[in-house]
Amino acid sequence: MKSIITLLAFSLISMSGFAATSQTHQVNSVTGAQTWQTQAHGVYFSLTQILPEQLQAFYVNRGFTLKQIDPYITSCVYMAVLRNDKAPGTIHFISNDWQVLMDSKPHPLVSVDAWMQRWEKNNISKSARIAFRWAQFPPEQNYEPGGDWNQG
Repeated sequence: MKSIITLLAFSLISMSGFAATSQTHQVNSVTGAQTWQTQAHGVYFSLTQILPEQLQAFYVNRGFTLKQIDPYITSCVYMAVLRNDKAPGTIHFISNDWQVLMDSKPHPLVSVDAWMQRWEKNNISKSARIAFRWAQFPPEQNYEPGGDWNQG
């Protein structure tokens, strides 16, 4: 998982079109979860691993059973944070353009819509599906200068 996240972080930062002016990598001493951060041209971006136990606790407490959420928690899950502190204009992104490199081959991310369709097909409760959707990074968004941000 470490190499996948590292490649994802590198790919996302590279695709953003910003030359990184500062990039850090941290490992949480308690959980071992890794975080990659970069700041450039008034934009902040980070990726943090979300551990399977964290995902289980979060989603079971929102209506999923362990069996229902297992396909998601056994995939590679991370939290992304994007913030427009003081870029010269609006930042627009489309996460469907993001990809993971594995064995030197690009793979698209599983979209939020694909997960939602899977949950509906498997009769996951509406309240659990809503909680899942609201916890995800938006598939597309604009961020205005002055601190506009989101995470998911």
